[in-house]
Amino acid sequence: ERCLVSLATESHRRRVLRFRSLQDAELAAQGESQTPESLSSTCVSTPEVFKINFVFPNGDKYDGDCTRTSSGVFERNGIGIHTTPNGTVYTGSWKDDKMNGFGRLEHFSGAVYEGHFKDNMFHGLGTYTFPTGAKYTGNFNENRVEGEGQYTDIQGLEWCGNFHFTAAPGLRLKLHM
Repeated sequence: ERCLVSLATESHRRRVLRFRSLQDAELAAQGESQTPESLSSTCVSTPEVFKINFVFPNGDKYDGDCTRTSSGVFERNGIGIHTTPNGTVYTGSWKDDKMNGFGRLEHFSGAVYEGHFKDNMFHGLGTYTFPTGAKYTGNFNENRVEGEGQYTDIQGLEWCGNFHFTAAPGLRLKLHM
């Protein structure tokens, strides 16, 4: 956390100084004058980003950006790669130690999701490719297909329409002529 401090003392009219903490600012104010006329501050959290390569106790690995919380705990924030011992790999954006933003999740089964994540879930636009080669491209809502989308089966036929989890009433076969 860094603080911007506005300081007015007997010797200086008004200056804006940058300190690491409010305590440092108060010490500086006392050094200028034992009785500063006014001391106001605005502390803005600007977390420092660290690049780490971390191995979790379960064998998972993370290589990427992280920040330290106010309690001193490191959280994945930024861009990184998380790999599990069974071969599942996530490459993409992290926020508050969760998959958030755009990313690619490759499952050891061969399934791949590429698209938007929210709180570790498929959420927003994305493409899910099944191990068979069939794929769905469209909207996701909390890990479920939801809304307008397109499903391409293993024969290459494209089906368009509205999807609602496992139901897709009114799908239309897209003909290529």
